[in-house]
Amino acid sequence: MNSSNERESFSQRLQQALKNAHYSPDSPTRLAREFNIRFDGRPITVHAARKWLVGEAIPTQEKLRMIAQWLGVPAEWLRFGGPEDGAPAGDNGAAASRFESADVKLIADLQRLDEHHRQIAREFIRMLVRVNYQK
Repeated sequence: MNSSNERESFSQRLQQALKNAHYSPDSPTRLAREFNIRFDGRPITVHAARKWLVGEAIPTQEKLRMIAQWLGVPAEWLRFGGPEDGAPAGDNGAAASRFESADVKLIADLQRLDEHHRQIAREFIRMLVRVNYQK
């Protein structure tokens, strides 16, 4: 596969992952904003996000991992695709590690909290899990 096809294929998978997570694949501004909220490194520009969406560029591995984590897809699938290239990771049980869109947004919200409040949220979730398993 030549580099132009690789970029186009990446773009299609990125757009699919955005749609699956209930984000618009047509807004480089939203992509850049949502990415920059989650990424600890140097922020991306709207122009960089546009290049990812239209198949002109592929993000660095570090950025790609963050996008995959945010959107709840395997980084390998996002970068290289899969056998059918229609869905990430297949449906053979490996999809259990994927998050629902609401979960991804909850994790993003959790990351916006200060450390003290993050710890409170973690403890609360652990308590709910314990209560749920005691039923």
